This record gives sequence, structure tokens and C-alpha cells, in this order.
Amino acid sequence: MNLPWAALAGGGLIGASAVLLLATLGRVAGISGITAGCLRAQGGERRWRWAFLLGLLAAAGGVLWWQSVPEASPQVLLRDALPAWQLIGAGLLVGFGTRLGSGCTSGHGVCGMARGSMRSLLAVLVFMACAMLTTFLIRHGGGLA
Repeated sequence: MNLPWAALAGGGLIGASAVLLLATLGRVAGISGITAGCLRAQGGERRWRWAFLLGLLAAAGGVLWWQSVPEASPQVLLRDALPAWQLIGAGLLVGFGTRLGSGCTSGHGVCGMARGSMRSLLAVLVFMACAMLTTFLIRHGGGLA
């Protein structure tokens, strides 16, 4: 599948799953909130959260396949992108930002903005500004790579 069409299809599936979760369970598809609730929630509330997260992991199987089958891999492999210490540091910073912003990109960017939340709009503007600044620094400012 051509990359722009694959991205469009992926975005459509993300949007459809967010709408389905909201329509069926009345829940917002914010991954950080769903993950946090896996440990705190009880009964049926806990079950749907685990099912959602297991579905995400199953969808990640394509990335794992790309990583293990060199001839099927895209030109830039995740395993070759950055040293492990940078990936770990980036993950910790994302986790910190998620707590600081009271939600993640999926909750604010996909669901919050679709509901017209001003808080989500501001959060997405901050996410995007940080992403643009980081990309600029790494590509043009002698970054960490």
C-alpha cells in the first residue's frame, strides 16, 4: 500500500475506534488514562481497558515483523534510529509530559479536539511546538544523535 494511503487508513481506523469506544462505553480513548485505569479499575471496567491495550499490542505486530524481516523493513528502522539511552530518555520525558498535561496525544489530539476542548487544543499546540523544536535541534542544532 502506498504510504500516504496507509497513513490515511491508519488515521481513519484510529478515529473509528475512538468513536466506537465513546459510543459503546462512553469512554474517551486516551491511552494514558486507559493504561492507568488497568491497575485501579475493578471488574468490567478493568476488562475493557485490558482488552483495549491488548488490541494495541496486537496492532504493533506489524512493527515487530518489520524489525525481524530485513527485506520487508522500511528504509529507516526503529532499531537503528537512536541509541537505547536516548529512546529510554525520550520515553521518560513523554511519560512526564503526559502526567504534566493531564493526558496524552491520543486523548487530547484525537478525542479532546474532536469534542472542541480548549484545554486539548492548548495541549496539542504545546505538543506540536515541542516536537518541531526537538526536530529542528536534532537536525540543525547539533542535537544528541
